[in-house]
Parts: sequence; C-alpha cells; structure tokens
Amino acid sequence: MEEKEVRIELDTEIMQALFGQYDSYLSKMEKQMHVLFIDRDGALRIQGREEDVNKAEKLILSLADSIEKGSDLDMQRVDYAIELTNEGQDPELSAMDSDCIAHTIAGKPIHPKTKGQADYVSAMRDHMIVFGLGPAGTGKTYLAMAMAIQAFKKNEVERIILTRPAIEAGEKLGFLPGDLQSKVDPYLRPLYDALYQIMGAESFVRNMEKGLIEVAPLAYMRGRTLDNAYIILDEAQNTTQSQMKMFLTRIGFGSKVVITGDPTQKDLSADVRSGLDLAVEVLKNVEEIAFCTLTSRDVVRHPLVQKIVKAYEEYEKKESRAGRDRSERGNARGADRRAKRGR
Repeated sequence: MEEKEVRIELDTEIMQALFGQYDSYLSKMEKQMHVLFIDRDGALRIQGREEDVNKAEKLILSLADSIEKGSDLDMQRVDYAIELTNEGQDPELSAMDSDCIAHTIAGKPIHPKTKGQADYVSAMRDHMIVFGLGPAGTGKTYLAMAMAIQAFKKNEVERIILTRPAIEAGEKLGFLPGDLQSKVDPYLRPLYDALYQIMGAESFVRNMEKGLIEVAPLAYMRGRTLDNAYIILDEAQNTTQSQMKMFLTRIGFGSKVVITGDPTQKDLSADVRSGLDLAVEVLKNVEEIAFCTLTSRDVVRHPLVQKIVKAYEEYEKKESRAGRDRSERGNARGADRRAKRGR
C-alpha cells in the first residue's frame, strides 16, 4: 500500500491538550494507529500507510473538535476513540459532549462518554422503566443520579428515591455499631457520594429533611405506592425474585424508574436466583421497558479497570463454553449408554 502524509493545522492550546503530558496521548495513538506524528511549523503531520493515515486523521480531528468545545481529554477517552476508529466507526465525541445532563457542584459538565452511555441516557429520557446492566465503572448509577437530579430541578418529579438491597440484613448487620440507620448507611454510601458531588451537601441535606430525597434500603419500599418520583434501584443483581417483583409493583403514576446492576457480581447465596436475572427474562418483550447493556468498552474509570473487566469477561465466556462442551459430552455419553442397554 502507498505511503501518505497529511498536514493538520491546529491551535497551540489544542495541540498541547491533544499530545498529553510528556506526549503520552500522542505516543499511544502512534503505536495503536501505526503512524508517525511530526509536530513541525505549528502543524501536525501524519505519515504512514494510506489507510492508517486516513484513520489517524479522522481520530485527530475528532479529538481536536472535542477539545475545542471544552471537553477534557484523558487516557480512557483516547483509548476509546482509538478503538472505535480502528473498527471503522466515528467516535462521535462532540455529539456526546454536547449532550450535557447536568453539572456537578464544582461546575463540571456531566455527559455520556461512550456510545453505550449515550444510548443509556437516551433510554432514560424516552422510557418509564430502564434497566442499566453492565460491569462496575460504566456510569450506570452516576448517570441515573444525574438524570434524577435534573428531573427534580425541572419539577418533572416531586421527589427522588434511591434504594439498594442490604443483603446483609440478617445477623451480620447486627454486629455493626449504632442505630438501624447507622447500620444500613454503609450499604448506601455510594449513593450519598454521588448526591454530594452533583447536588452539593447542603442542598442534599435540606431536601432530605423535607422528605424530597430519600435514600433507603429496598426493604423500606414494601407496602408503598411511589407516585411522581424518580426512583433508582441500585445493585439490583442482589435482589431476590420476590424483592424485585415487590419493587416493580410499587411504581405509581408520574414516576420514572432506573434499575442498575451487574449480573456477574452477585452476593446472593448460590441457591438463590437473582431477581434481576428473572426480571430481564420475564420483561424483555414489554415495549415500555428499555434494557441497556454496557460493556468493558463503556468503563470510564482508570484504563486498568477496563482491562480487568475485559479479562474477566473473556474468562467467563471461556468457562461458559467449556461448561456447554462438558454438558454436551455428558449427554452424548448418556445417549450411548442408553443405546447399548437398548440393544
């Protein structure tokens, strides 16, 4: 294939952000895109095979456009853009950046960072009930919290209800010090942390005292009808079948519900089937309910977390295939034995 060189004019500030500290982003792009970048005369030159240069140019322009519109660049975002570009897809970073859901108390915009997250946010806007499924670090709970707080601020709902199953609600919980609220607070801490970051501690406490924001264990939902509320059930993989059915039948008029969970990280007993797994199976054909599955590609924590999640996904797929193979071999041996007895 023929060699090619392209020249891209970029502002100095954009170039600096694009290169990263000690040219770390540029080095990563060079290695993954199989091209050579040269900073010369205030422009960026890209050299290499024609196909690789075309992809690298597309990547650089997408990242530069995102930076120009005020977005911060980090290694996770660079890795994500490289992966999509190498697959022949448009990273569409600017489109995701422009979809600002809310701002943190520090003024930082909250927006989807991957296509999977963008689909998830879109589903939350368009559906009454959304299941957000995927591994840790994909923003399932955080984005749901941002959507809930935004709906609350716009008076689309009257209150926010955040709940989690406290699976240690038996003897182990009793050994913790303090009253019941003190005992269950550790299980709800991630929800508090997100609320503080997005809403601010003072606003959160003020609205909680008024009963407009409620953070409680799932067991507290029994016997209630939840109208005009934005309800988030977090860690739903740890619900039992009866708990999930109880929760889903609490939903009243004017409410929005987001159910998040990682089906691969259950803390239930081995003989207890997850209520989340059953709900996905039972409700998959209900039109008003959306199911969004996020993957390791959507992890927005440290890049190492993405690698860990991907490694576990590959291992579990391998184990699943091995289990099916063992089952098929066992069935075949059983059929052979039955055939021999028949003769």
